[in-house]
Amino acid sequence: TICNMGAEIGATTSTFGYDDSMSRYLKATGREEVAQIADGVKAYLNADPEVYEAPEKYFDQIIEINLSELEPHLNGPFTPDLATPISKMKEVAAANGWPTKVEVGLIGSCTNSSYEDISRAVSLAKQVAAKGLKTKAEYTITPGSEQVRYTIERDGFLDTFAQIGATVFANACGPCIGMWDRMGAEKQEKNTIVHSFNRNFAKRADGNPNTYAFVASPELVTALAIAGDLTFNPIT
Repeated sequence: TICNMGAEIGATTSTFGYDDSMSRYLKATGREEVAQIADGVKAYLNADPEVYEAPEKYFDQIIEINLSELEPHLNGPFTPDLATPISKMKEVAAANGWPTKVEVGLIGSCTNSSYEDISRAVSLAKQVAAKGLKTKAEYTITPGSEQVRYTIERDGFLDTFAQIGATVFANACGPCIGMWDRMGAEKQEKNTIVHSFNRNFAKRADGNPNTYAFVASPELVTALAIAGDLTFNPIT
């Protein structure tokens, strides 16, 4: 996901060094032969040791991010590199005149649609379903692959999503590239959607230039779809 998003903000290359977790993943997903080949050339799939030891000698700028301190953000509208911390969204939205009623929350597609991603979203859905409630906004899931769709169906995730009123789309790019016959989009009314897709440029999802699309993690999208409010802060 991070490498995918890198291109959206102008990066020409984004890489993660090959490590044991990647090897385990390949083996767990039936690609033992690929894992063995990668393990054999592991030294070539990472930066040289001297780069790790003194990266400032090789890069113009080093940015360190402590993920344990990183607050959830919403990116947008109309560009994926306009980031707003969720705690500041109420005041920023008011200052810019952004519509705060969330009409639709969408998760899935190629980005943020792994089993792990969907499992985090369904953990919130289970809490809502247990109380007999449904999302206030329309809520959709687009599995990133047949393997993901099969496993989330097998483990009961799709049933849980259905209980809170979600709609499951086909395994495809879906609304991320405009494959979404959204009712009412032709009216071009000003509205807000939140999604975990990697692109949110004007008209991209539904053809409406007045759709304010914000990018967030699958669990934050789910929380905002439940609340139906762009300014809702699930942390507090």
